[in-house]
Amino acid sequence: MNSSSPKLVLVMCFMISAFGIAIGAKFDQEFDITWGDGRAKILNNGDLLTLTLDKISGSGFQSKNEYLFGKIDMQLKLVPGNSAGTVTAYYLSSQGATHDEIDFEFLGNLSGDPYTLHTNVFSQGKGNREQQFHLWFDPTADFHTYSITWNPQRIIFYVDGTPIREYKNSESIGVSYPKNQPMRIYSSLWNADDWATRGGLVKTDWSQAPFSASYRNFSANACIPNSSSSCSSNSATLTSNSWLNEELDNTSQERLKWVQKNYMVYDYCTDSKRFPQGFPADCVQNN
Repeated sequence: MNSSSPKLVLVMCFMISAFGIAIGAKFDQEFDITWGDGRAKILNNGDLLTLTLDKISGSGFQSKNEYLFGKIDMQLKLVPGNSAGTVTAYYLSSQGATHDEIDFEFLGNLSGDPYTLHTNVFSQGKGNREQQFHLWFDPTADFHTYSITWNPQRIIFYVDGTPIREYKNSESIGVSYPKNQPMRIYSSLWNADDWATRGGLVKTDWSQAPFSASYRNFSANACIPNSSSSCSSNSATLTSNSWLNEELDNTSQERLKWVQKNYMVYDYCTDSKRFPQGFPADCVQNN
């Protein structure tokens, strides 16, 4: 069956029709701080969350809810200055060896050099679908919105409303797609100087510590398994559920092409040295 057929969409909508919708709330209502021994803090009556990294430990948090499809928005302000060796990760993931995952990772760099925004998609435990970008602004100077739209047909990564990547469902050609495993939102700030900056050549300068990243304006217009309200395309909240069948229109396609032409710095689907026997099958539908 074609993965984008209306029949499949109806089936998927029926499957999630008993699920609920979560719209943004306070960090202390939506998230649990999971590690860092006090290095993660919820401030401003729940409107701001900060993560800190020092030589002893990083820190992290996760959502209280799991989601199965949705539109996730978060505003981040990244570690300023010399952030080489640090990684700020913000992603959706299930658990286990055959987990699904949708990744934003921000790889720090020396002062004056751009951050690398690393994206990846895992399905049934298999990833290796990396695309990397530089940004057209300084992500440390102010907050910017990083969004994921995840529906049965596609996953779209956005930065400030501009699409930077679209990953389409390729089940029709035998490639698994994240659609059955609910995922939590996770975020962490941690030291990865063995690989994060120039392949590990540039190490973390601990004289600059502590490093800090900030979060605000979280919103999840998403399906929550086992909740009571409807999340189907036939529900009264169809407008707010527009993400369920979201695709890129012509204008968005042009913006996507602009980003990929000017700011993409790595694409697994063009890495012939990595895939000398031929590119992965999902590259056919995602290029």
